[in-house]
Amino acid sequence: MRAGIIALSLLLAALLLTAPLFTDGAPALAQSRSQPSSGDVFAWRDAPPILPKGAQMAVISGDPAKTGPFVIRLKLPTNYVIPPHQHPTSEQVTVLYGAFNAGMGDKLNKRKGKPYARGDSMTLPAKTNHYAWTSSETVVQVKGTGPFAMTYVDPADDPSTPPPTQTN
Repeated sequence: MRAGIIALSLLLAALLLTAPLFTDGAPALAQSRSQPSSGDVFAWRDAPPILPKGAQMAVISGDPAKTGPFVIRLKLPTNYVIPPHQHPTSEQVTVLYGAFNAGMGDKLNKRKGKPYARGDSMTLPAKTNHYAWTSSETVVQVKGTGPFAMTYVDPADDPSTPPPTQTN
């Protein structure tokens, strides 16, 4: 009988300790789970100056400025253009929503570009010239290895470098 009471006590204690895991009283467990989210729950900030003005960026994981894997999201306005450029590492781009277009080469040519819809993704090898533009507000997710860097085919397209000063 005593063994039965001890077993019942242990069972009740186990239920009391684990009950929060199976009810709404488990905020710690819920916070630790990886949950799908829309792009609007992240802290959007102006994208770094290496991208043309108008883009916003949210860091999902990692640190794109440091060595190692990262995931970022870019929110791009309608008619946004990223001139031909390349990256020192490969990247995977996935369209979360909007109308995203991309092409390969040294010159932006919208007739040779390809439209990408929600859910479409592309892998861009390191040191491969490519360009992109949007037809509506668009959010893309970019997975890569940092540090994130871009080199524009035409240095004049790089918005992070000031234009040359004119001398009279």
